[in-house]
Amino acid sequence: MTDTTIGAVLACVAGLIGSVVVYVGKRGENGTARFNSQVDQIQEERDGLLKRVAEKDAQIVALQQQRHDDLVRITKLEIEIIRLGGTPIP
Repeated sequence: MTDTTIGAVLACVAGLIGSVVVYVGKRGENGTARFNSQVDQIQEERDGLLKRVAEKDAQIVALQQQRHDDLVRITKLEIEIIRLGGTPIP
């Protein structure tokens, strides 16, 4: 084989290897983009869920305060019943 033939064969091999590298690199880029998209979607869902949890926590605090107020009112009414000579129902 002549030097020209060997050079041409090496150029073809290099071109094929370059094409494979570009193909694999593009697949990796697509995979990374897909991964980033999934991560963004999960973060949006997480943010929505954190907001819902915060709202539920606020509702729980309000209900606990209402329960406390109700227990105070019940205790005052039981004291009034006893003061008036009655027996409170347990």
